[in-house]
Amino acid sequence: DGDASEARRANLSAFAPSPSFLCSGTGLVSRGLCHLFNRHVPTAHRSEASSSSVFGKLRCLFGKGPSAGNGVKLTGYYRLRTPLLSHSIGTPLEDRKRLGLRGLLPAGVVPLHVQLDNVMEQLRGKVSDIERYNYLATIQDGHEDLFFAALVNHTFECMPYVYTPTVGEACVKWHKIYRHSPRGLYISLGDRGSIRKILEAYPEKGIKAICLTDGERILGLGDLGANGMGIPIGKLALYTACAGVPPQQCLPVHIDVGTNNMDLRGEAGYMGLRQERVRGEEYDSIVREFVEASQAVYGRSVLLQFEDFGNTNAFRLMREYQPKACTFNDDIQGTAAVVVGGLMASVRVTGTQLSKHRYLFYGAGEAGVGIADLIAEAIQEEVG
Repeated sequence: DGDASEARRANLSAFAPSPSFLCSGTGLVSRGLCHLFNRHVPTAHRSEASSSSVFGKLRCLFGKGPSAGNGVKLTGYYRLRTPLLSHSIGTPLEDRKRLGLRGLLPAGVVPLHVQLDNVMEQLRGKVSDIERYNYLATIQDGHEDLFFAALVNHTFECMPYVYTPTVGEACVKWHKIYRHSPRGLYISLGDRGSIRKILEAYPEKGIKAICLTDGERILGLGDLGANGMGIPIGKLALYTACAGVPPQQCLPVHIDVGTNNMDLRGEAGYMGLRQERVRGEEYDSIVREFVEASQAVYGRSVLLQFEDFGNTNAFRLMREYQPKACTFNDDIQGTAAVVVGGLMASVRVTGTQLSKHRYLFYGAGEAGVGIADLIAEAIQEEVG
């Protein structure tokens, strides 16, 4: 740790959100991820980071190894209980002595690639997708190196269990499969006036990307309230695996303003506020406080990704905070960027300009309107 960890933190602190990392595709993962993130790896480790090995790929995400964002050196039992720091049974013998881990692990040292083979064997043996989701979440909660080794090296196979479509079932059952391990922040109406203190108390201090939801429009499932937290957690896992954003720089957040899902409010195990959603100034004030607190604690360049907000709030929040923050709405702008990017690519194949096509939209939700707006902008730019 010590000087080496400080050097890694200083190196990673240079990261700033940009459109390029938001648009990076999964095709970069298996071959190009290290090149994508190579500039954030200390020079001494670049040859290993560019390696095709499992450990080499992870080094380009974490540097020499993930370090505690709060600068605290953890040893012994509590180090093993910290997913970003624990290398579990892969910890070298000399590190076990130095970090006070002797007696806490079996005597043998199991390389990461062997652990990965075991994980994939167990994953493939599960009988349902939700079991695979829970299994990968268990790995993430204990050993993030291993979790991202699976997601980076087996992206096509693992992504459906980390994010869509399985995350939808996970959100529906969130109050039943809750893991009792802290991940991200749950901020509710009762926290108004204290949000900055909550952010300051969070152990990771170098947050660069926040994915937040109020749970009102989760995928096509509707209002799931606090159960919607599965979406920011899953989305930010993809930030790391597909775009090379260090996991200690990502923060999933749920803002609990109630839920209009009567069935969910009636569930004995539901963990969110058992009240109707607030609207108007009461709603706006907690979102405003969160945005301002995030910028005060993490800097004005912190990325705020609004995810799965209802139509009532999504468009107006996007317009309100575009001039004030580094922000985007994934359902409106992210989807539009992918679709219009595909249309632009088709121009090179067909030779037919965007302005020569006729576009039909089925519905006028966040995605449809966002796509239509961006197509109109692209056509305007094309024809002058």
